[in-house]
Amino acid sequence: MNIRKKLTPLILTCFLIPCFSGFNLLSGQNRPVEQIKPGEAKRLLVEGNIRFASGKALHPRQNDDRRKEIANGQHPFAVILGCSDSRTSPEIIFDQGLGDLFVEREAGNVLDDQTTGSTEYAVEHLHVSLIVVLGHQHCGAIAAARDTAVAPGHIKSIVAAIQPAVKVTMGQDAEATCRANIMNSVVALQTSEPLLKHLVDSGEVVVVGAYYNLDSGIVTFLEEK
Repeated sequence: MNIRKKLTPLILTCFLIPCFSGFNLLSGQNRPVEQIKPGEAKRLLVEGNIRFASGKALHPRQNDDRRKEIANGQHPFAVILGCSDSRTSPEIIFDQGLGDLFVEREAGNVLDDQTTGSTEYAVEHLHVSLIVVLGHQHCGAIAAARDTAVAPGHIKSIVAAIQPAVKVTMGQDAEATCRANIMNSVVALQTSEPLLKHLVDSGEVVVVGAYYNLDSGIVTFLEEK
């Protein structure tokens, strides 16, 4: 049998699987964002993170055409409240593109009125149904809050916001404090009135916690207790 005939199906398979995988991934974002439910939004994030962590990132929707497409409006499918740490850019670790994620970043992924208001805007006006609070390994804000209850300047407001997590994880390691801090922000968003709580209670909006491992590149979604 001609070796070219043997290799052609294999070559086509190797080429088409990544292409069609990418097509399926993108198809969700080609629909109105109102149709992307929380479960599907989470799936898109999980699949993107798997690509990133395995060195197979697609870097989708990061070209001139995408920039022009979204110039007059944004339709993100998830809100990410993450840490301002330079190693944790959500668009990169979830392998997403321009306009896919509504990103809010604060040291220690802490909540204040401004971040809560930004989240309400994303949910109310952009119709986003999934909110992810993203913490990470080796967080400097967590370390600072564990080391001291007093900090200089406005840093003290960040330390104060993390102190409840420090108190409930006394005797445990910094990663336990980080996870507790993530879940504190999750609960705060879930119970925030007047806008978020009723949407969470009705199931229209889901708020989840996630933890990013700097060493492996893997994001783990946290279960509520």
